[in-house]
Amino acid sequence: MKRLMLAWAVTALAAAGAAVAVLGLLGGVLTGQSGNVMTQAEARSALATLPPGTATSGASPASTGGKVIRTAGGTVIATCSPAGQVSLRNWSPFQGYSVDDPSPGPASSLKIEFDREEGEDVEVVVRCQNGRPVI
Repeated sequence: MKRLMLAWAVTALAAAGAAVAVLGLLGGVLTGQSGNVMTQAEARSALATLPPGTATSGASPASTGGKVIRTAGGTVIATCSPAGQVSLRNWSPFQGYSVDDPSPGPASSLKIEFDREEGEDVEVVVRCQNGRPVI
C-alpha cells in the first residue's frame, strides 16, 4: 500500500512538472501572448514610423458612420443605414449595470436598457436623425 501511494505521488509530481514545462514553452503560442510588451515610448515610436493615415484607418465608429453614445449606465455604439434604420453595433454596461436581451436592429428606433443591480435603471432609445444616431 505504501509503495502504491509513493508511486502515485511520484507520477503526479512528474506529470505536474511536465505540464509546467510544456506550458512554459508553449504558453505564448497557446494564449496568443508574446513576451515582448512595448512601453508607451516604444509604441509612440512605432506609430510614428507608419505612413500618414495608417494608424487611424481602422474601422472606428466615426469612419463607419457610427456614433459612440455615453450614458449613465454604459456606452452604446450605433450606426444608421442609408434607409434611416438604426443598428446597435456594440454596447458595454458600466460596473454595477447589466444588459438583458438587447435588440441590435436594424429598426426605425431601438431601446437598450442598462439594468442596475441596486438603484434606477437607465433606458436609452436610439433613432436616426439626418443620417446620424441620436437619443
